[in-house]
Amino acid sequence: MNTKKLETAIVASGLTKREVAIKIGITPKTFYNKMKKGAFGTDEVINMVDLLNIKNPSEIFFCEISNL
Repeated sequence: MNTKKLETAIVASGLTKREVAIKIGITPKTFYNKMKKGAFGTDEVINMVDLLNIKNPSEIFFCEISNL
């Protein structure tokens, strides 16, 4: 997960991380922990894509695996 791009999308939406957390149905503490780990559930990702109007979610929520 690209947390920098997610943070950029949050700022562009005019919402705070706390507001996003509440709107997707988790506590702000849980949101911050998931941001740190880079792991959100499918429902949370879908809700954020809709809420933040993310055009290309794969750039944020999926990373490329290279040099294996």
